[in-house]
Amino acid sequence: MDHIERFYATIERQPVDRPASWLGIPDPRSFDGLFSYFQTKDLIETKKQIDDDVFPVEIPYHSPTSNAIYTALNFSKRGNGKPDERTLTAPGFFEDYSDPSRIDEFDWPDPSRYIDPDECRRVVDEVPKGYAVLGVVWSAHFQDACSAFGMETALVKMITEPEMFKAVIDRILEFYLKANEIFYENTKGKLHAVLIGNDFGSQTGLMVSPESLREFVFPGTRKLIEQAKSYGLKVIHHSCGSIYSVIPDLIEAGADVIHPIQALAKDMEPRKLKESFGDRVAFCGGVDAQNLLVNGTPQEVREKVLELKEIFPTGLIISPSHEAILPDIPPENIEALFKAVKE
Repeated sequence: MDHIERFYATIERQPVDRPASWLGIPDPRSFDGLFSYFQTKDLIETKKQIDDDVFPVEIPYHSPTSNAIYTALNFSKRGNGKPDERTLTAPGFFEDYSDPSRIDEFDWPDPSRYIDPDECRRVVDEVPKGYAVLGVVWSAHFQDACSAFGMETALVKMITEPEMFKAVIDRILEFYLKANEIFYENTKGKLHAVLIGNDFGSQTGLMVSPESLREFVFPGTRKLIEQAKSYGLKVIHHSCGSIYSVIPDLIEAGADVIHPIQALAKDMEPRKLKESFGDRVAFCGGVDAQNLLVNGTPQEVREKVLELKEIFPTGLIISPSHEAILPDIPPENIEALFKAVKE
């Protein structure tokens, strides 16, 4: 099987020569260590050496305040926000707002001004041939809504002023649907899947009730997934944390893959997920990046990967349990992960 065939077969839960694997999105601070260890000059060479299957590409977004789509909406209320920074806990622009009709008092950016169609095509065309190309669109409408008010205020307004919260989160959704459409239209036939993400899990459970997510968040999630699928794309849905109780909602919304199986979060044990949902959805992740990859030995990493392959002979893209490879992960453990995938 080649990378693309293996990727599709894995997420469609079909027989594979080996499960698909994905390095994730290494933090630039980890580059020196990875390149030195693998004796490579860049990430492309490194991915080729470990025989990765997936190549992520983020939407190119450039505005006066942001060079990343996930920081495009700067809701900082007191002028303490910095370009390319996104904070959930600082006071947000809408902190003191209660009237939904006032949402246009915020200077909403127009994504068509800051997403260049030519650059969309270029960044995808630059992916080396043969990889499963993953468009990283994020579209974190829930997290941005929390930033818009400040997280504590946002969660209170969901209960006390639901119409205000809905007005803001729906307007955020409009921004992402328009941004994604530009990206999808200009990369037709060149992407295989997209990564959509919203963190609504903590280490021990959801940050809000399942009912609140169903009322305020999942209608937008459904629209984002439907949009991607209208372009023939598979959808990987990301949320860190313990999200077991709403995985059925994400399946119902159309997600093909649940990412990242945060290995140490409550109820996110791979065997439990396989038994509960393995006939309905695929997964991505599973190799603990909180402790095992940081503090474990290569042999311990190998044993975990072999265990995951026994539980998920297919239906799991084997990957670190967080998409960002940080510099505290020894490169030898990354090597052990990818070698074990191929055993």
